Amino acid sequence: MANKGPSYGLSREVQSKIDKKYDPELEERLVEWIIAQCGSGVGRPESGKTGFQNWLKDGCVLCELINSLYGSNKPIKTIKTSGMAFKQMEQISMFLRAAENYGVTKTDMFQTVDLFESKDLAAVQRTLMALGSLAVTKDDGCYKGDPSWFHKKSQENRRDFSEEQLTEGKNVIGLQMGTNKGASQAGMTGYGRPRQIINNP
Repeated sequence: MANKGPSYGLSREVQSKIDKKYDPELEERLVEWIIAQCGSGVGRPESGKTGFQNWLKDGCVLCELINSLYGSNKPIKTIKTSGMAFKQMEQISMFLRAAENYGVTKTDMFQTVDLFESKDLAAVQRTLMALGSLAVTKDDGCYKGDPSWFHKKSQENRRDFSEEQLTEGKNVIGLQMGTNKGASQAGMTGYGRPRQIINNP
């Protein structure tokens, strides 16, 4: 917020470690995706961490992004540009709620202050990456942009076996238990020389 002074000592060290996790290359990819997803109306931020933060800070771009992934059933009905801090933070919270409903796990979510006060922009990047991966995986036609920008999440590959197949499987000895097929002593030689124990005086 406006009344927060510079940090010193341990808190400064911790903040610099968090800042190092921020990835400028990932920032470019996320900006390209958001513009492809929402259209050029969202504008383009200045390059760099501060530009990225200022672009997303009021929550409008984030709300546009999550609405575009839902198709016609948009979770956030009204998106207003506001200069008031609490309104901006409220919009960020609405985005986070909608993203969680979309399927982003709680562990991948950033906190509102991470973005608003620029506490941890790497966490914001992680949330957007998780959202992008989920959108590519869902493959419901709402995702726009290059699918190679994000990794697809693994999906369930369920298999159903009949009772007959299950009982047949009980008769097979798994290779973890070992096997006696092809076992013989052919080619085995006698043991080597016995160990020499010499007692040196």
